[in-house]
Amino acid sequence: MTHRRDTSGESTHERILRVAAEIFARKGYHATGVAELGEAAGLQRGALYYHIRSKEDLLYDLSKRHVEEALERGRAVVAQDIPATEKLRALAREHLRIMAARCDEVTVVIREMHALSGKRATQLTALRDEYENLFAEVLREGVREGVFASADRVVVLGVLGMFNWTHVWLDTERGPLSPEDIADRLTDLVIHGQLRPTRHVAHPTAAPAAEPAPAAIP
Repeated sequence: MTHRRDTSGESTHERILRVAAEIFARKGYHATGVAELGEAAGLQRGALYYHIRSKEDLLYDLSKRHVEEALERGRAVVAQDIPATEKLRALAREHLRIMAARCDEVTVVIREMHALSGKRATQLTALRDEYENLFAEVLREGVREGVFASADRVVVLGVLGMFNWTHVWLDTERGPLSPEDIADRLTDLVIHGQLRPTRHVAHPTAAPAAEPAPAAIP
């Protein structure tokens, strides 16, 4: 579904995280047993527990790793001295690069983070809130620059949700578009919408103009 990751030289713990992400994404966290994880990672139960404390800790570790990487990349983008529209495009590109490289982990974070409890849930929620605020900050900058109409929470969640939802259909191995291409198209949708600048909105009773067939979804 995404770029194949080079697993040569990975540590035992990294192998466990990779295998867990693959199985959790395919079967779901609750439907996956510890014995299945150990077998897929090539480890006996005792050896597996030498590297992890519990299945929930494993879920937290692989989720946290993904969000922390996204935060690190996102902070670097937001710190740049460039217009808000360019920041949003750069932020989207980093987001889609991570989606393509870590699709299983992204899927697990989006679908399964509710399975975390206590301190783990609080810490991961705080990380995700910080990442969400990067998009909010860029949109607020755009409002101050006079190029974006709004940066309220509905807009922020709508924009971020659009980028997040690509984990369902993103396929950079079979599709003709790169993660950066897809990020640019979605960013253009945020910035420009679907109205062509030189055209007026047709009256509801007017016959729609013929449009060329859309490109295939990657």
